[in-house]
Amino acid sequence: MARPHARSNGLIGLPRAGVSRFWRVAVRLSAVAILGLAVGRGLVLGGHLDYEGSPWPKLPGLVAGLAGYAADDIRIDGLTNHEPENLLAAIGVTPGGSLVGFDAALARRTLENLDWVREARVQRIYPNRLEVSVIERQPFAIWQRGQSYYAIDASAVAMSGIPSGRLAGLPLVTGEGAPAAAAELINQLEVTPGIRSHFRAAARVGMRRWTLYLDNGVTVLLPERGWERALATVEDLNGKQQLLAKGIVSIDLRLADRIAVAVAKPVGEQAAVE
Repeated sequence: MARPHARSNGLIGLPRAGVSRFWRVAVRLSAVAILGLAVGRGLVLGGHLDYEGSPWPKLPGLVAGLAGYAADDIRIDGLTNHEPENLLAAIGVTPGGSLVGFDAALARRTLENLDWVREARVQRIYPNRLEVSVIERQPFAIWQRGQSYYAIDASAVAMSGIPSGRLAGLPLVTGEGAPAAAAELINQLEVTPGIRSHFRAAARVGMRRWTLYLDNGVTVLLPERGWERALATVEDLNGKQQLLAKGIVSIDLRLADRIAVAVAKPVGEQAAVE
């Protein structure tokens, strides 16, 4: 007579009593684990583990270090105006911290979204090396907008966090449209050294032309068109006649066929230089 087959319980070799005991233990362990996670989450969200000297924030790094995945070898290249700590904070890395789950591509995009980074390269080399290379935007001028001042680079990108010492001596530009036109003006001034040596600031007028302010008190009003030739003319006159050293208040080059020069004394008089 054939023996009936016992219904399978999925756990080979365990009698029914053992299976029942197994599930009771599994349920209890699961409940303890869920309770532990809930308590841990509450402690973290409540800030109870975030106090000075607390070892808990370092735990992931310690575990990663034991497994050989801690950020123990960090190499940063290309920084000139910012500290390495600022760069690492932006990508969420701390020296000795965990590199488990670190996304190098995401870190690169994060860095290139910073206003002071032009290009970035991030490479994770297993198990514990992180290499970061950046090309910073370099301050080219100071842009005044109302009561606020911004460092801008040659492509008119405004930057934050530049140390004040790196901004000393940079020309000041102001007015609507000034950042976009500043590089062309300042580069042109480099070929007129007599004017460049006195240049302090420039105001963009009506998004069409520039007015220059020199350190000897002279104001130079440039035309909308042909301003490069106008600068060269002033440079030539200054070289031949020391024009900028004659007590002049302003030089108006807005008319194509003449230069209007206002002198300090007598007040209000103008002399025309044909």
